[in-house]
Formats: sequence, C-alpha cells, structure tokens
Amino acid sequence: MSRRKRSKKRLPEEDLLYDSCLVNLFILRILKSGKKKIAQKILYQALSYIKEQTNEDGLVTLERAVTNVRPVVELKPRRVGGAIYQVPVEVKGIRSINLALRWLIKFSRDKGGKNMSIKLARELMDAAKGIGNAIRRKEDVHRMAQANRAFSYLRIRQK
Repeated sequence: MSRRKRSKKRLPEEDLLYDSCLVNLFILRILKSGKKKIAQKILYQALSYIKEQTNEDGLVTLERAVTNVRPVVELKPRRVGGAIYQVPVEVKGIRSINLALRWLIKFSRDKGGKNMSIKLARELMDAAKGIGNAIRRKEDVHRMAQANRAFSYLRIRQK
C-alpha cells in the first residue's frame, strides 16, 4: 500500500481575456509541443469568428457546445473470470468536460481545411446546434452504454 499523499486536483486559473476556467482548459487541450501562445491565438480567433458568423458571444456558444457534448455515461472494461465486459459507468464532474473538449478538438482537427481556428469554430457552432461529429460520438457512447447495461451489476468501485 502506498503511503504517499494523494495529490489534490487543481483547476486551472481563469483566462485573462474571458475570465473563464473553461477557456483556459480548452487552451490547455489545444496545446501542442508546449506552444501556449499559438493555442490561445487559435481559440481566440475561433471565438471571434463565431461572433462574426452568429452575432452571438463566442463564450456562450463554447459553453453551450461543451454542455451538449458532455457524456453522462461511459464504458470501462472490467475483467471477470477470463472474459472482459464493457461496464457502463457514470462520468463524474471534470472528466466529462475533458472528454467533451477532447472530442471537439479531435473532430475539428479531422475536418478538411487549412485554418485550425475556422475548423474549431465550425465544430463548436455545430455542437452548439446539436449536430456534428462530437455530438455523434457522444450518442454512440450512450448507445453502447445502453446496449451493455446488462453488465451494470459489475460496476467498478470508484475512489
């Protein structure tokens, strides 16, 4: 048994421009090779593009997109006897936000086009409307959890 103290989960600080922890989390998810300024530039350009296209605040669209993409349940593999079952487990707090951000960024990178900020803005606008690849991913996860709900008695104990 480990005697080390568990590290406390730390939320990132609020973003300077938008005063939002969600924006800072999103910047940290976009980050590649430690280039934070580039990640900030991508997100800020995407939010300004959303404002130009929809005449709505980009931060409101971002928050709506993240709440639409956040999963309620996910599947965790559980080994019982020699067989591995996919057990549906409820997603807690910050993990659901991280999954939503990860999916939004993944599917915006996969879109065609050259400019990452425009691809990200389009994916955010689609997710805010309730369409798009990230929403489809969430629905797939929920559908698989619904199909495997027979194994919910094998639920994994979470700490």
